[in-house]
Amino acid sequence: MLGLKKVTNNGFIYTFGALGGLLFGYDIASVSGAILFISKQFHLGPWQEGWVVSSVLIGAIIGALATSKFLDTYGRRKLLIWASVIFFFGALTSGFAPEFWILVSTRVVLGIGVGITSALIPAYLHELAPKSMHGAVATMFQLMVMIGILLAYILNYSFAHMYTGWRWMLGFAALLAAILFFGALFLPESPRFLVKIGKIDEARDVLMDTNKHDDKAVKVALDEIEETAKQPVGGWKELFGKGVRPALITGLGVAIFQQVIGSNSVIFYAPTIFTDVGWGVIAALLAHIGIGVVNVLVTIVAMMLMDKVDRKKMLEFGATGMGLSLVVMYTILKFDNGSQAAAYVSAIALTVYIAFYATTWAPVTWVLIGEVFPLNIRGLGTSLCSATNWLADMVVSLTFPMMLSSWGLDNSFLFYAVLCGVAIWVCHSKFLETRGKSLEEIELDLHKAAGVKEAENTSSN
Repeated sequence: MLGLKKVTNNGFIYTFGALGGLLFGYDIASVSGAILFISKQFHLGPWQEGWVVSSVLIGAIIGALATSKFLDTYGRRKLLIWASVIFFFGALTSGFAPEFWILVSTRVVLGIGVGITSALIPAYLHELAPKSMHGAVATMFQLMVMIGILLAYILNYSFAHMYTGWRWMLGFAALLAAILFFGALFLPESPRFLVKIGKIDEARDVLMDTNKHDDKAVKVALDEIEETAKQPVGGWKELFGKGVRPALITGLGVAIFQQVIGSNSVIFYAPTIFTDVGWGVIAALLAHIGIGVVNVLVTIVAMMLMDKVDRKKMLEFGATGMGLSLVVMYTILKFDNGSQAAAYVSAIALTVYIAFYATTWAPVTWVLIGEVFPLNIRGLGTSLCSATNWLADMVVSLTFPMMLSSWGLDNSFLFYAVLCGVAIWVCHSKFLETRGKSLEEIELDLHKAAGVKEAENTSSN
């Protein structure tokens, strides 16, 4: 079955390659509506609710860490097929779960699929795309995530009137997983993995198709890939070595800051925030769908900007806009909470905050993680950063309710605004710039920088 003829149309490759992102987005968002009904039917307490929600994150950390081993051993395409099977099984069984612990267990399995795709797809899309399209193609993953989140919000609202609605909310992902499975059967393998296992001719054929049969571009790309593929496969020692340190700081930095600047907490608690500033419950739920629409639209804008604006500038601009929006929301909640004007201004500020996030930190994080690491440790690097992202997500998810109860919503927003300022400084002073460079050029820059430092150290001794 894995020997089926591959479809080499770029649109097909990029769409199905990124489809795992839609599953990823759907699965993390569908539980926000489902938990309201699960809690009533299974008579769950707050602690058990937390387990249902965060069990996916536990699985995601396991899946992301396991990806590095399989990514470099079996290839990108086979792993995507396996991930779709895990998704299908996890979604279907969670939809039929008869009691609490089975639901938690099946959502851990589902999370493994989420973790694999979060580590795999950014690297896979980067390795298939010409360097002039790296950012736009990799951003397709984030666009699919946002479409998945919007789809979850719409279906949550649609199934809300049904007693078994939550089972449909969770189980619907199985249909998406089946589509991904059959699409992945026809996807080509990454040319970089093909070169690594000695299939040069197959790699050339894939590059020809993805580079529109530009002989010169294919020759340059293939020469660069062959040069970097000669390096022995690295392990943890190489990943934490001096030569890769700038890439590691960049990858881990974006993975952590994407979560700790409050994005997921603010998005997840959007209906609560709307009701706190005076909106009705139904209006708040519909506004949640509106936020999902904004997310999709601004991610399309990010796709158009990604290869025209430096990655670091986008992150700094995004954190600035997010920080200012949070300050506005803090001010309203602190000094003018309850008035109609406050409700409208806070809604606008929240939408602006999410728009800045979805245009910058949401997509750029995965673009950088997918392209910043050298080939011989790319699987390990992307796995570690993806697992770190999920771990940071879990920490934020667990601490935000406590922060909310002890500090209040206003001071919580102010805290996240301060973290936005820290993110700007770290990004400006520590992160690497990768726009407009091939994966091999980024790797050569790392080696040159390491060589210069080693030379300096030698001369100083």
